[in-house]
Amino acid sequence: MRFCLSLFLACVCFSVFGAPAEDPAALKAQLKNYYFDAARRGDVPMLDTFIEAGYALDTRDSKGYTALILAAYHGQAAAVDRLLAAGADACAQDQRGNTALMGAIFKGEIQIAKTLLAAHCSPDQRNGAGQTAAMYAGLFKRVELLDELKAKGADLNAEDPLGNSAARLANGEIRTAVPR
Repeated sequence: MRFCLSLFLACVCFSVFGAPAEDPAALKAQLKNYYFDAARRGDVPMLDTFIEAGYALDTRDSKGYTALILAAYHGQAAAVDRLLAAGADACAQDQRGNTALMGAIFKGEIQIAKTLLAAHCSPDQRNGAGQTAAMYAGLFKRVELLDELKAKGADLNAEDPLGNSAARLANGEIRTAVPR
């Protein structure tokens, strides 16, 4: 398996970058960039190649993004489906604590968000700012997702540190300072 992955890496680097990479660290970085680019573009055949080669699906970039987070954020439904089917972690958080579900909600990728809701993640998982996916849905007026989040167990009255809840945000009540 390792030989196949090494051979694949060499072929990818040669075809993409025009010359073989002699530095293993540079080769690994190039491969990681190619993996993330395939997720952003929704290149499922290339993602299949990585999956079949045993590439670590939850590899992270410098911002903590995984391929699944990038595919969801960029609206690549087929890539999201493939990565989930292969075992990518739907609950993974980037450096700010945001998940693929939060990214899909932010970008208005409703079908992708619905797909991610089927994952076994806590519906009240919070990012670094104390926000949940339901709060994102309320803030960005993705009200069609609020019922589904609630059905999954999300607390629509849970508050972030500023006192915002999904229910308040959905009604246009946005707090930008800590209530007194």
